[in-house]
Amino acid sequence: MALRLEGISGPALAGFDDVIDVRAPAEFAEDHLPGAINLPVLSDDERAQVGTIYKQVSPFDARRMGAAMVAANAARHIAGPLADRDGGWKPLVYCWRGGQRSGSFEVILKQIGWRVNRIEGGYKAWRGLVVDLLQNGPIPAPVVVLDGNTGSAKTEILHILAARGHQVIDLEGLARHRGSLFGAVAEGQPGQKLFEGRLAAQIEALDPARPVIVEAESSRIGNITIPKAMWQAICAAPRLRLEIPVEARAAYTALRYDDMVADPDRVQAILTRLAPQHPAERIETWRGQLARREWKELSQGLLRDHYDPRYLKHRLRYAERERGVLAVKGLDDLERVADRVQDALARLP
Repeated sequence: MALRLEGISGPALAGFDDVIDVRAPAEFAEDHLPGAINLPVLSDDERAQVGTIYKQVSPFDARRMGAAMVAANAARHIAGPLADRDGGWKPLVYCWRGGQRSGSFEVILKQIGWRVNRIEGGYKAWRGLVVDLLQNGPIPAPVVVLDGNTGSAKTEILHILAARGHQVIDLEGLARHRGSLFGAVAEGQPGQKLFEGRLAAQIEALDPARPVIVEAESSRIGNITIPKAMWQAICAAPRLRLEIPVEARAAYTALRYDDMVADPDRVQAILTRLAPQHPAERIETWRGQLARREWKELSQGLLRDHYDPRYLKHRLRYAERERGVLAVKGLDDLERVADRVQDALARLP
């Protein structure tokens, strides 16, 4: 009997040695269950070929061709990636709907003697659980937002709090983006579905008895949209705001964005994008600072004249949610800043 999922990454999935996604590589790359490995029984090209035969010739011919391909690919997986699995190995397999592809692979593995099971409804059933949680909620733990102008080291402070045992969801980490025009990272962002699956798994694992701390964000992080339930929880959450002088934030930002320092042409391109939003004289000042590699001065100008005014407008929408302002002179000792945040968290009702 196929396994019916009751949760996104709960005990049912934990009972297996491997979770195997047998879909084509392109399907796997778009999204997959957390921790799954990809052993496709049809390649991208083979899947397209079978689909074409199904539509243009007949379902029978498509199934016959597909069965031969599945058998050949299964043989390669058994002789290759699965060659070291012993007789006690217990895998869980899935495909798009939990039908022919995963069913065929399941039969072959069972004939060997492995204790294999298959997800009822496949990836589509799992994705339904993700969408339901992220659209309808609720977020099981009370959300607290750590606010503060750009360059306030909010992400790093969240990591310190997480290391101390606090519940934290690092939305920028999941989105692989630092949340500004300069926030893109080298490895690029995941797709929206992949982001949502990872976020849903973290939300499902939350302890309802303890708050979860997230960073103040807009509704988008780079190309990623924060899903409805999470966004509503952020908008309604109490906020603790870090208030840090622009000079300290500029120094910290110049150090943190070392990838920008290593790629002045990329910074130049971003300044060109900003040009319509600022006086020509200001843009030329920034370009001059870039040419002279005056990173701290450039950071300070961008924070003061571009980011801070926009952040103020955003923050004023949530002024009634603010529960504390933590004035910090500098960011040389983030552990002490985290102490301040931790003390403020303890005082929240």
